[in-house]
Amino acid sequence: MTVPRIRGNDFGVLDPPELGAWEPELAVTVVIPAHDRQETLDLTLAALSAQSYPAHLLDVIVVDDGSATPIRLPGLAPGGTKLISSPPGGWGRAWAVQAGLDAAAGDVVLVLDADMVPHRRHVEAQLRWHHLAPYVVVLGWIDFTSAGEPPTPEQVVRALNAGAEDDLFPLSPHRHDWAEKIIHDHDGLRTASGATAARVHVGATASYPAALLRSIGGLDTSLVLAEDTELGYRLVQAGAVFVPDPQARAWHVGLPTAMRDVAALKRYNDPYVADRVPYRRYLRTDPGRQWLVPYVEAVVAADGYEDTRATADALLASSIPDVRLTLTGPWTALPTGRRSPLRDPDLDLRLLKATFEHDPRVRLASEPPPGPPFGPPFGPPAGTTAPFRLTVPPGWTLSPGTLERLIAHLDEHDLGSLCLALDETPQGVVAARLDRTAALSRAALVAAPGDHPDDLIDALYGLEWADGASWGLRRRPDVYPPRRPPVAELALLTARHEKDLALHRKRVAALRAELAQLRREAAKNGRDASRWREKAESWRREAVRLAREQDRTVLKRAVRRVRDLAFPAH
Repeated sequence: MTVPRIRGNDFGVLDPPELGAWEPELAVTVVIPAHDRQETLDLTLAALSAQSYPAHLLDVIVVDDGSATPIRLPGLAPGGTKLISSPPGGWGRAWAVQAGLDAAAGDVVLVLDADMVPHRRHVEAQLRWHHLAPYVVVLGWIDFTSAGEPPTPEQVVRALNAGAEDDLFPLSPHRHDWAEKIIHDHDGLRTASGATAARVHVGATASYPAALLRSIGGLDTSLVLAEDTELGYRLVQAGAVFVPDPQARAWHVGLPTAMRDVAALKRYNDPYVADRVPYRRYLRTDPGRQWLVPYVEAVVAADGYEDTRATADALLASSIPDVRLTLTGPWTALPTGRRSPLRDPDLDLRLLKATFEHDPRVRLASEPPPGPPFGPPFGPPAGTTAPFRLTVPPGWTLSPGTLERLIAHLDEHDLGSLCLALDETPQGVVAARLDRTAALSRAALVAAPGDHPDDLIDALYGLEWADGASWGLRRRPDVYPPRRPPVAELALLTARHEKDLALHRKRVAALRAELAQLRREAAKNGRDASRWREKAESWRREAVRLAREQDRTVLKRAVRRVRDLAFPAH
């Protein structure tokens, strides 16, 4: 069968058959982890005994995770139901599910919690998608029940056979509103990025291709909570597509812990999720911290001491702190016997080893990290998969913000790869490359003989070429590494600088004193100017007064003269 090629998470290219109108072929193992859940487990098994999926293709494994009263199998259960106990050495849901996965024989593993009561076509609805593509993860649709008297297992079976599952429980007003909103806002998840799609991965009812789940190491059994969040992240890196199916309905008896005590659950989960899920950038705010799973896996081939060191130093100085660097070279082949230290043909390799051997962010490896395009198709083991992989040729450096901008561009355009042309040689184009791990894995999953990996990545996610210089990639400086002056020279420079500093301080003090004096003089001149303005105004008024008096005197004399002429004295 030709494996369908799904772009991003757009599973719309798949055409699932109508329920009840197709013939299943894949075997499914339902794994139910149970801890002190006998009453609800009886309902779960009763519902599974009345499923529409063919009984000969369905078996059930119940894993008793250390219940105080050992779990027992009820009379109403599918014929192929087995009860096992969690093995010693661990506990919790992830530990129990992993035990069930190890014992599962089905092509598909459907994990169902012991407080879930699936509708009649629940298994069929999920399994129809697995018949279409071997890398889909199908998520069931959950309704929560209100408090009330639960039905008996016999009533559950009768309701499923009659198609009356909706009447089994009173419906709670509570829903997975946040998950349903994400699904609705992204066209049923078809337009969601991998990071967004993984957020709605809730393990209460979900089905996985068994081979895909095993290839990534199964569940992280070190976790007792948040295991579904961590698993969803690794499934994205493995190339999985998430399909929520509203027809795969199931009742959840009561409300889960995530709804009953959100704050306490978040407080507990955050440190574990921060360490394992690099997508949750808001949890990685501590400056300088390093994490179990890095955000970027960088790879540089060891080729020349100065060139390789310059590239490595620039990567480790990135504005993104959670970068893990792998330097590839024949480290294990370095001779250990007597040699000329300065004329050693392996001198550059030894100097690189001495420089980076004890940096916890750097790994010296003979081969690049596992995973596409470096190794097996499903990538590295659990807990080690970074979402981005950067390959840079030695001798080229990135500015501190380059990597952060490259990832932002990749995310903004949902690209799988970004290739950065650096130089052109007779051997071809020298380039750096940033790849999305999910895109590399998806390409490996669907590849056919003769396919070129880059063509597949372009078809599945998108591949873009750009000029490296425009993104801040440059050749290393001619002199590298930069050197600090010797201690004696530093002492002389320090003394000289202190002398210059004292002189500058004296000049600054003198300038400040001069400035203060000028301010005082300016203030005095301002006061003097104010006084002179007042005197000038007084003189002006006096001049006006005198002028008026003078005018009156002249007028009086003129009047007197006219009168004397008109009426001379006798």
